[in-house]
Amino acid sequence: MLLFTYFYSLNHQILQMSKKVILVTGASSGIGKQIALHLSEKHTVYGTSRSKTSLTNVTMLQLDLANVEGFQQEIEKIIQKEGKIDVLVNNAGVGITGPLEETSVDAAKKAFQTNVFGTIELTNLVLPYLRKQQSGQIIFITSIAGYMGLPFRGYYSASKAALISLVESLAMEVKSFNIHVNSIAPGDFATNIASGRYTVEPNKHSPYRAYQTQLQLMNEHVDQGEDPIQMAYKVASLIEGSPTNIHYKVGSFLQKFSIVLKRILPDFIYQKMLMNHYKL
Repeated sequence: MLLFTYFYSLNHQILQMSKKVILVTGASSGIGKQIALHLSEKHTVYGTSRSKTSLTNVTMLQLDLANVEGFQQEIEKIIQKEGKIDVLVNNAGVGITGPLEETSVDAAKKAFQTNVFGTIELTNLVLPYLRKQQSGQIIFITSIAGYMGLPFRGYYSASKAALISLVESLAMEVKSFNIHVNSIAPGDFATNIASGRYTVEPNKHSPYRAYQTQLQLMNEHVDQGEDPIQMAYKVASLIEGSPTNIHYKVGSFLQKFSIVLKRILPDFIYQKMLMNHYKL
């Protein structure tokens, strides 16, 4: 009996040591929700959402990347309760579609605030704690769209491309503090991203008549997309493994292969290929 108690206690201690404190932004729906729920099976997970919501086994915080004023206080609460933060998963983001000429700059700024500036502001608030610990991991959820300029998604592609470059810079800057930085670029996944994105409404008087067809195709691609649990599995594998790369992609073969083609094909051929794909 004493031997059983000893091994039970030892096993419990090992599990507690391997249990990480993880903060996932945008955890109320879609990819973020699947990530938070999956990670909560083994780890202590905090999630953020713009509106008040609840999630099983996940402590939810009502925070908006468009206004990061309250973030410092919430991070300090996590530190006080858990004593650390091991992983930050920067998942929160917004979509934006429309012809560049017809998309307001204010709408573009709001998208960049969430997808880029708010994300980096939150990261900067967490970094001092990771540096003090001399350990930690930051995972950015970017997009395959960030590796190429897509028609009628120019601002979205640009915001994710900016994030991809920032990931590379940050990875080098914090390496000496034993902080690991990775990005995961999803392709099309079956989520409700379309309902929350900024969309320029098609106008029958617009010279960009192809946009209406493209908007329908975008929504169909999302509806027919992959299961978001694949992203959760990938995030878990990076947290629980020893990732060697900075960037990872999750999506269909064609979506991932499109990035390879972008690297090897001349610009005019790749552009023609995209235009044929999008029927432009």
